[in-house]
Amino acid sequence: MTAQPEQGQPHKPRAGESSTLDAVRLRRVNRWQAQGLGGGLADLYVDSRETSAAEAYRSRSRQDFLNRLTGDIRRPGFAMVIAETDHLVGCAFGFPVRRDGFWWTGFDGALPQSIEQLTASGGVFAISSVLVQPHPQDQDVACRLQKRLLGDHQASLGATLVDQDDHPALTSLRSWGWLDVGEVWRPGPTMFHALVFPLGERTAVRLEELAHDAWTRWPE
Repeated sequence: MTAQPEQGQPHKPRAGESSTLDAVRLRRVNRWQAQGLGGGLADLYVDSRETSAAEAYRSRSRQDFLNRLTGDIRRPGFAMVIAETDHLVGCAFGFPVRRDGFWWTGFDGALPQSIEQLTASGGVFAISSVLVQPHPQDQDVACRLQKRLLGDHQASLGATLVDQDDHPALTSLRSWGWLDVGEVWRPGPTMFHALVFPLGERTAVRLEELAHDAWTRWPE
């Protein structure tokens, strides 16, 4: 029986505790199990955010995460993979993008043909969050989580939207291999960066030039 993460208390390394994540196990959880993990996942969200904001801001961010998680759990095809040792150290979750392309509503300009084709074929999976507890090996764990989640759904392309002001998230995703491909505007109005994660050489080649163009648009 796998131990469940403590609810309401983000993990704090204890004296003498191993700092390696070599023993990290990945496990799929269904929507009912994900609901039961809500508190622990929210703690992980707060713990994974590199911020010095006031506690009031952190609390609102935690609730925003829980609201988004609840909404995603209700979506058809919702899936989650968690990473754990003797406690929760990471998670990734999302849902399949509908073939009609509705998820891309608000894309600035014409949706690139390669992405449109992959969407129409049912090969795109939207990842809402990849969260990993801060650690020297967090990049390895994040890559394992996202590849497992996408691989389980036989997706050709992962996709995600990140608020333009969420620089820590953008930096992390880019370091994990995500590519900028455009901008998406949503009511607010709010501008998001659209990023994709190609799986397989053929998909990567199809998107390489597109990603290069996006990087020249947003030098950072």
